[in-house]
Amino acid sequence: MGSHRSSSSRIFWGLVLIAVGFLLLLDRMGRLDFGDLISFYWPLLLIFGGLWHLVANRFRNTAGGLVLIVIGSLFMLGKWQILGRSAWHFVWPLLLVLAGVWLLVGAFFRRAARRSAGEKADEIDEFAMFAGVTRRLESQAFHGGKATVILGGMELDFSQAQLAGGQASVEVTAILGGLDIKVPKTWQVHVDGRPVLGSVETHHSYAAGQEGPQTLSIKATAILGGIEIKEAR
Repeated sequence: MGSHRSSSSRIFWGLVLIAVGFLLLLDRMGRLDFGDLISFYWPLLLIFGGLWHLVANRFRNTAGGLVLIVIGSLFMLGKWQILGRSAWHFVWPLLLVLAGVWLLVGAFFRRAARRSAGEKADEIDEFAMFAGVTRRLESQAFHGGKATVILGGMELDFSQAQLAGGQASVEVTAILGGLDIKVPKTWQVHVDGRPVLGSVETHHSYAAGQEGPQTLSIKATAILGGIEIKEAR
């Protein structure tokens, strides 16, 4: 999984650099205006970022990528004047309605799964959109999971948790939002960061503790957002 993400990221950024360099070259040759081009076609950055997110995650964590593609497509249609001004009066309310339906359906299925399988405190599957979520994990055999935040904020606190077998991995995504991960100082943290017009920052220092070694692997994707891994206090 890590090698696949690394390869996908190299391909994506390689294509981006080639495209930008080629456009700048045409600008220097007087064939086009780079500034005018970016000001008009900037929504394509959201679309390409969404496509990269889908490919890098093997289409398993599709929510963030699809949201970016939809938002970028709507802005691009507006630039091309395919969506008139009257249409924009309906687009944003419709997006809010769809987001609400999405949250309700997700909450329903999550409760149904917990009723059938019981409370799975050893794993996380968190999603936040237009909202803030704080999750304090107290599992003594944490296995891993994933968390996604879009246009909102999220905090994952591992200060009271222990890892199953001394190791676990989580996959986190922040799109137009922020996500904080608090990790005990006695844990080793391996971060595979993939920022796209965003940031993935690690402010955690390791100090060996009395318990056995604990290693948390974090695959972090930040698209126009920020992810911060810090020491739990």
